[in-house]
Amino acid sequence: MPTRNDYEAARTTLAKVIHQTPLNYSHTFSTLSNNHIYLKLENLQKTGSFKIRGAYNKIAGLSNSDRRRGVIAASAGNHAQGVAFAAAMSRIPCTIVMPEGATIAKAEATASYGAKVVLRGENYDAAYQYALQLQKATRRTFVHAFDDEAVIAGQGTIAMEILEQQPDIEVILTPIGGGGLAAGVAQAAKMIKPDIQVIGVEAAGAASMFASLRAGHLQTLDFVETIADGIMVKRPGDIPFQLVKTYVDDVITVTDDQITKAMLLLMERNKLVVEGAGAVGVAAILEKSFPFRGKKIAILLSGGNVDVNLLSKILERGLVESGRYLRIVSTVPDRPGILLAMAKIFAAEKSNVISFNHHRKGERLVLGQAEVEIILETRDRNHVERILKRLSEAGFSYTIR
Repeated sequence: MPTRNDYEAARTTLAKVIHQTPLNYSHTFSTLSNNHIYLKLENLQKTGSFKIRGAYNKIAGLSNSDRRRGVIAASAGNHAQGVAFAAAMSRIPCTIVMPEGATIAKAEATASYGAKVVLRGENYDAAYQYALQLQKATRRTFVHAFDDEAVIAGQGTIAMEILEQQPDIEVILTPIGGGGLAAGVAQAAKMIKPDIQVIGVEAAGAASMFASLRAGHLQTLDFVETIADGIMVKRPGDIPFQLVKTYVDDVITVTDDQITKAMLLLMERNKLVVEGAGAVGVAAILEKSFPFRGKKIAILLSGGNVDVNLLSKILERGLVESGRYLRIVSTVPDRPGILLAMAKIFAAEKSNVISFNHHRKGERLVLGQAEVEIILETRDRNHVERILKRLSEAGFSYTIR
């Protein structure tokens, strides 16, 4: 397991390589959660996430012969970019195996650092297995995304920064997937401040660490699915699991809807683009069941690498979840004045019409009927309910899409 010397050595190694990212107080999230919230902005780190810390710390410790052979890694995105960037800085060969479904932006970003990118497998686990085969054939050093002491020590330097920037922090919330980040943050934090609490936050659709802790031994999930792809793993790492059991006080889960809402609020209120995995801590504090009140809490925003196409879908989903966006389809009599009657309802409720599509042909339509699809900009859930009530009272049937 990493020692205090490992964390201090990692801090020295990384000092001239990484950004010391800001720890910003958030009035918005402090008010919403009844706590004092500080955001650790690792989404502003080099390569767009914290992963450069562990990757560079691992590569910096390689022998000359290992450097000549190079490194290999498997990743869905952030670790890939971290390893590729670190390898480029160290001028050593690098191969990254990414799932076939990896976003074009992340694959291109990884290749731009000089790495050879190989697309293989449907998910991280499949890519990981293929990367192990390549490692045996090439004898390159495998840089694991989370199950490695040097990687864990590198990630733990975040906790050291947090407690230097704000020594009176009482709780740290950290994303947790394979466990390398949470393990490093928790162990390093408690070496400095033993009474601090560290809470891991995991996506409910990929809660492998949560399941493992409840079972008392490592669990492998049959299926995982979440928008937080950075923490979407079926099985935690062996080393992280032992450290999490020892140093992490609790692991809680959040749903994709909660994550989406958090991403939207971070963008709207704090002007921060944060990926799903990075937003899980904010998602946790927004829930009524969150167990802390009046505490000084640091939330680790672990990354900001979001595919633009995915971002647009997430934003729409977040707007729907918060009652800010309404899409309805209504079958209406095909006669003059019907559309005006609907429009008057929207105008009376001061709802902005984004689009209004009308057509007379379709399998569900009979002679004398038309179908309209309306997208509305709304203020909140109460506003949505008022609009729907007035449509019903006016005799309009509808389906929410």
